[in-house]
Amino acid sequence: MKIQGNEIKPGMIIEFNNDHWTVLKAQHVKPGKGGAFNQVELKSLSKGTKLNQRFRSSENVERAQLEEKKFNFLYSSDNESFFMEPKTFEQISLKTNLLGEKSKLLTENLEVTISYLEDKPMSVELPNNVECIVENTEGVVKGQTAASSYKTAKLKNGIDVMVPPFIEDGDKIILDTRSLEYVKKINQ
Repeated sequence: MKIQGNEIKPGMIIEFNNDHWTVLKAQHVKPGKGGAFNQVELKSLSKGTKLNQRFRSSENVERAQLEEKKFNFLYSSDNESFFMEPKTFEQISLKTNLLGEKSKLLTENLEVTISYLEDKPMSVELPNNVECIVENTEGVVKGQTAASSYKTAKLKNGIDVMVPPFIEDGDKIILDTRSLEYVKKINQ
């Protein structure tokens, strides 16, 4: 499916230079002189190399056709994560490095979407928000009332995030899986 250069967004997989690339970052730039373009950071799915590329709005790019399937996370062992398709009970295993840092957010029975390109798993998409428990946080300095006074918190899954000063050890919070940022506190 052809898309214009200005429609490229992070997370997409495109075909470019006889390879498949995942879009890491995309920034629309409109210089004072000349036409607008999309500055895109790409990562090759086959080689793992990165590339910075400009796409003009008038350029057409081929977006890869992916097949998406829903799976439930079962467990992780060594460097593999195991998933089960809920309708057929078919189980698959994927290398944990396919998820990167987000593999720490997997919990039992969490529903994920796995994208396939030519029957090869390319990416695992988690729900936008997941529930996490704060293991420990820094203390709050009295009188520190700056609007952006966030503090570091370590979650039980090992991820460090910035949270508002009212978050304490043992609190449950919602975390955005796309940016790994605090969303809100869950009242118990």
